[in-house]
Amino acid sequence: MAKNIVLDASVIVKWFIDENDSDKAEIIKEQFINEKINIIIPSLLYYEVLNTLKYSKLFNIDELNLVGESIENYGFKAVVIKDEIREKMVEIAIKHDISIYDASYIALAEKFNTQLITADEKISKKLPKNLKLLISNLKN
Repeated sequence: MAKNIVLDASVIVKWFIDENDSDKAEIIKEQFINEKINIIIPSLLYYEVLNTLKYSKLFNIDELNLVGESIENYGFKAVVIKDEIREKMVEIAIKHDISIYDASYIALAEKFNTQLITADEKISKKLPKNLKLLISNLKN
């Protein structure tokens, strides 16, 4: 059975922009495509990825729409944040002084009893090790 993983937008962005650790993000994508892992995301990930790519100024309008379509077609398990997940998200955001957006990924990881993989070092520094895994720490 495939393992559940929560990925944040900082990892998915690396599928479209060549950055540090893009090779590791690509391995995660291959594991997902080969059904070795399930990727769980908050529904806001679609907006976060497209927003980041827009501000990179590397993509024109047509390319951004193609990326959006690509992300939609991956078949991630997209979860609407509400009820107990929302409550946990708010608690995490306040307790660890991070954004509500970032806390949504951690709340999902807790809900599905798995880790969040992130490339965002600011988040990584603020959270206990059991809640997240920094992509740069993954082995190839």
